[in-house]
Amino acid sequence: MAKKFTKETYLYWYELMLLIRQFELKAEEMYKMAGKIRGFFHAYIGQEAIAAGCMTATRLEDPYVTGYRDHGLAIAKGISPQSCMAELYGKATGCAKGKGGSMHFFGKDNYFFGGHGIVGAQIGTGAGLAFAEQYKGTDNVALAFFGDGAARQGMLHEVFNMAMTWKLPVIFICENNNYAMGTSIERTSNVRDIYTLADAYDMPGDAVDGMHPEAVHEAVERAVKRAREGGGPTLLEMKTYRYKGHSISDPQKYRTKEEVEEYKQRDPIEQILMTIRTEGLATEEELEAIHQRVDAVVEDSVKFAEESPWPDDSEVLKDVYAVDEPHLFIND
Repeated sequence: MAKKFTKETYLYWYELMLLIRQFELKAEEMYKMAGKIRGFFHAYIGQEAIAAGCMTATRLEDPYVTGYRDHGLAIAKGISPQSCMAELYGKATGCAKGKGGSMHFFGKDNYFFGGHGIVGAQIGTGAGLAFAEQYKGTDNVALAFFGDGAARQGMLHEVFNMAMTWKLPVIFICENNNYAMGTSIERTSNVRDIYTLADAYDMPGDAVDGMHPEAVHEAVERAVKRAREGGGPTLLEMKTYRYKGHSISDPQKYRTKEEVEEYKQRDPIEQILMTIRTEGLATEEELEAIHQRVDAVVEDSVKFAEESPWPDDSEVLKDVYAVDEPHLFIND
């Protein structure tokens, strides 16, 4: 497999995944230990290979939209860790001006259209982004990410039907990390293989090893090519695992520590590191340089967030309506 990808690709994957992992760990520390972050917090730890593989198989102009577990994909799409950490802090310099918090990262210039807090709503938004690209006559492809729990929403079925009817350039990516909050698929559905839901709409679907960026890249690359050529949507079920709870307050009583440790033996970052070393793709000095860069960026993100100002009171009613004249909509 290593022969199919360049040294630069492997080092890019490794550094990106490590950055996402270290950012999440530092943010968790600032939440639990320092009390600097409040509200909801859903970590992407364990799922980094999906973000990495998708990035190398797509272009910057390909829009992404996801659910509330959005930190990793936002960073992958190029939103700076500084503005991401500032958003977690609720600061004015955050990627959503401190108004969105953990679940609502946003970066228009990076073609990252959110974190969405409503379960499954991003599936429809992803199809809408694809429709916009089709309408404008581009060959851009939208990627809509959702969890296994969101696959139970009626939105998915309505959107799948419309997306296939209109041959929208969209890839539906289910990040199946085994648990919808704390509920396994086995307890909620007779359909255990989510990718087979595509069959009802004559949509191509496939299961993918979401712990390896190589497998993710290849699956997404195929789906992107089909969409760019007018072939319509694809459903990809990325089999992955989250090491942390559903959210930062999750006691995780629904799974055993042994199960978590078993998946950690397949850690995507360690697997890539093993390939890099086995294939001689980088020296230990090069790897150490990556570690130092990542550490510096993460530490700087905290410093940036700490030193950033809070949003001004005048911002409360801004960015709610298309026209920033909220008094037009307020009754005394």
